[in-house]
This record gives sequence, C-alpha cells and structure tokens, in this order.
Amino acid sequence: MHEHDQEGISIWFFIGSLLTIYGVLIVGADLYYHGHPAAQHIVLAELRAGLWGGIILLALGIFYCLKFRPRKH
Repeated sequence: MHEHDQEGISIWFFIGSLLTIYGVLIVGADLYYHGHPAAQHIVLAELRAGLWGGIILLALGIFYCLKFRPRKH
C-alpha cells in the first residue's frame, strides 16, 4: 500500500463557501427589496431580519473559509 502525505480539502471549507454565497445573496436581496412598496406591508420589516441574517451567514462563511482553506505545506 502507498501512503499519501496529502490531505484532502476539508468539508468545512466548502460549507464556508456556501455560507458566504448564501450570505451575499440574502444581503443583496434585502438591500434590493427594502424600498419596494410591497415590503411596507411586512410585519416588523424595520428589524431587517434578512440583512442581519445575511451578515451573520457572511461572517461565518468567511471565518470557515479562512480557517479551513487549503494550504501547501
């Protein structure tokens, strides 16, 4: 049997990438639809849940991407 010194890419890097992409999409959607007339009928729209949730996903995604990024030894 051959032993390989290489390690694969961590699954957490891919999870971080997905969280980053979702965070960007949610923040973008919230910013785009915030001034939309239909958004005025949403209960508690002033709390901007999409914005804050997207920012949290974005921060977590960036953290995971940086912590578990593939490195050359």
